[in-house]
Amino acid sequence: MTALGVQAQRLLGQRRPHRSFFESFTRALIILCTSLAVVLSSISICDGEWLLADDRLFGLWRFCNVSNQTELHCLRDLSQAQMPWLASGMVVARIVATLAVVVAIFGLEFLIVSQVCEDSFARRKWAMGSTLLLISFILSSGGLLSFLVLLRSQVTLLGLTLMFWSDFTASFLLFLNAISGLHINSITHINNMHSWGLPTKV
Repeated sequence: MTALGVQAQRLLGQRRPHRSFFESFTRALIILCTSLAVVLSSISICDGEWLLADDRLFGLWRFCNVSNQTELHCLRDLSQAQMPWLASGMVVARIVATLAVVVAIFGLEFLIVSQVCEDSFARRKWAMGSTLLLISFILSSGGLLSFLVLLRSQVTLLGLTLMFWSDFTASFLLFLNAISGLHINSITHINNMHSWGLPTKV
């Protein structure tokens, strides 16, 4: 190996500051919590039964009536629930909630790829993944809010099911991970600039 090659490797080594354990642990924790949020949101949307009001169970995909024999009679045609705007509004709610999961999956992929392939674009991939998580949070919140607004006359705190709270928790986790991801990315970028000896603003 020539002296020029050795010198080039040394320069590359100086350009890649060693990642601290705290940073690696934090990024891994963000990825883990994001994966949990995707799983919770997917399960809650697939189940879709979010509200129990008296003898009726309302969901994203159907509503059910409880008969005297405690049997569920479920219908996918939400227009038969005799509530204005429920059928068309629930279409919007389920589309927005489902799109939130899709965007979160893409965001999670960007986060994972940025850690597996530590190239010159790793920081940009992480920032893109965190931004997608923030968009997913907005979409997920929109789906939850749409559901509550459509059934505002039926909603009670005890009537909201475990599936609803699962999606609410997933939405909260998406927000925390998005903000944390963007924050740690900006902090580590500034620290790397300092370690490289680049001029900083006072």
